Amino acid sequence: MTSVNLADAKAHLSELVAQAEAGEDICITRRGKPVAHLTKVQTQRRPVALAALRAVTDTMPMQTIGAGEFLRQMRDESRY
Repeated sequence: MTSVNLADAKAHLSELVAQAEAGEDICITRRGKPVAHLTKVQTQRRPVALAALRAVTDTMPMQTIGAGEFLRQMRDESRY
């Protein structure tokens, strides 16, 4: 954990935020005592709505050829 006094934190806030975003914990101190803790935000992942996923995939047509053959055709036809 990196410890920074408040004056340095004000002067280098963008750098400290980048460090926190990269996963480093930053402790901000005032007169040598911790007053704030800067950490990366943990975003919550939404669960997959299986019924909605099934509704979308059920409307997709089945492919008649495999992925490898499809890519070879695209390469040979210069469509990419």
